[in-house]
Amino acid sequence: MSNSGPSEPFVVQSVDRAVSILMTLARTGEAGVTEIADELGVHKSTAFRLLTTLESRGLVEQNVARGKYRLGFGVVNLASAVTASLDINRASRPVCQALARDVGETVNLAIHDGDGDSIFNIDQVMGSSAVTTVNWVGKRNPLHATSSGKVFLAHMPADELDGHLARPLPRFTPNTITDPDDLRRQLGIIRTNGYAFSLEELEVGLNAVAAPIRSFEGDVVAALSASGPAYRLTPDSLTRVAKQTVSAAAQISERLGYGASRDSR
Repeated sequence: MSNSGPSEPFVVQSVDRAVSILMTLARTGEAGVTEIADELGVHKSTAFRLLTTLESRGLVEQNVARGKYRLGFGVVNLASAVTASLDINRASRPVCQALARDVGETVNLAIHDGDGDSIFNIDQVMGSSAVTTVNWVGKRNPLHATSSGKVFLAHMPADELDGHLARPLPRFTPNTITDPDDLRRQLGIIRTNGYAFSLEELEVGLNAVAAPIRSFEGDVVAALSASGPAYRLTPDSLTRVAKQTVSAAAQISERLGYGASRDSR
């Protein structure tokens, strides 16, 4: 029987070559344009253009004295971000499972995507009462319309928060807070209470509560949330679930060394 599909996966050649350069430099430590061109089987001008692009993003750097290239600190930053996410995921998993069991709702772990206006969900545990099979892992959601996103907004430096609120806040439901002043007021309440909430602000019929997870240094590195249908996770029940979520987030923070950092001060 003939195979009508492609014999090899689709590969973007320039991307494949750029990755090959990074792998070559990881193996050799450093290499010149000629060596990299030979390794890739391309002309020196092609290798130079690829290296220049990678250098502009900080993924490689040139040792001017030797005329050779090596991996740049941009690679270190990427690796650190992945490592940090994996560490948070490992530390939080049993706590997320316990919280989902206790509250019966869907529990999610989210991180901020950096300078952007969204959060990135990296783990999810379904509670016994969950009525949805939506998998939020890998999905990006807006900061201002989610409980987890508001956790990050509430703990941002003032100038960074000003930058976010200076941009238009998209409306997703009639309940989405799009007025910067209204959102600022709610962020103040979040800082006071220690948790954030979202009442049908991202999706009609979906409520959620979230609490901050802190690193060893005390920085907010993730948000732990519990979400469920509005008819069950009512404003009244949110207070109870919030306390449980705050407690679970504190446990994860301790697993990341936050308690030890405070004790050593």
